[in-house]
Amino acid sequence: MATTPGADTATLPHVADARRELRIYSHSTLFYWWPVWAAGFIMAAITYMDRYLMAVVPPDTQVVKVVEGKADPIGGGQRVNLDGRKVLYSAQRDLSDEEPQLHMSRNKNLGVLYAAVLLLIIVVSNVPLRGLWSLVVILFIVLMIVIFALADIWTWLLDKISLLQIHINAGGYIFISTILFVIWALTVFVFDRRRYLAISSGQVRMCLAVGAGETVYDTTGMQFSKKQDDLFRHWIVGLGSGDLIIHRTGQERDIDFPNVLFVGAKIREIERLIKEREVV
Repeated sequence: MATTPGADTATLPHVADARRELRIYSHSTLFYWWPVWAAGFIMAAITYMDRYLMAVVPPDTQVVKVVEGKADPIGGGQRVNLDGRKVLYSAQRDLSDEEPQLHMSRNKNLGVLYAAVLLLIIVVSNVPLRGLWSLVVILFIVLMIVIFALADIWTWLLDKISLLQIHINAGGYIFISTILFVIWALTVFVFDRRRYLAISSGQVRMCLAVGAGETVYDTTGMQFSKKQDDLFRHWIVGLGSGDLIIHRTGQERDIDFPNVLFVGAKIREIERLIKEREVV
């Protein structure tokens, strides 16, 4: 029996397109920890470029200026040259004979900044500030900055902060950042991909927990919306992430699919897919 080529070629693209499936993944809050390992690698690079080394010395060690190229050891102790103008002396004679190898930046602000990033991410990833609370926190921070400036508190505060010194050697930055990056990558690219929505025209398959089975729903009566009301989590460190909310007809409880990357673009793609019908 003869067939009409035109009819077949007109149908095949629609069939292929109808079978296309969109997968959306829900990430854990560990996704928001990328600034910590990124900052650690940056601090390690700055520490290496600074080219300063740390010397481990006993508690009685003193720094003595070299006068006319000579400086007598205190109590006959051991001497370690610093920069040609100063030396370290120890009366206990137990300074290491090995050359210093630990890379340590002379800038004390690197450790302070890294600690601030770590503490900020802990708060942002665990304390949701949604909607009005997010706006209130921002207005409070701006208001405190203005009040501190008018009351000339910043000068006193910066002087006190200057006394704070946090030093981490390059190896410490690399160790912490590498381990955290490995855990972050495994979580984001392996374990988080076990929690997903698989959406095709007319059907939604859900797996809401790692190791759980799939639940299949018909898209009829389903509505999808996004929630991006946490400025710090969704926009500053989340890079446009948000929560995907699924409303089902006749169901009082919605399905919350949290921490979806580029949630706005995903919803537009979902709305296009669920309007399609398979062509047989």
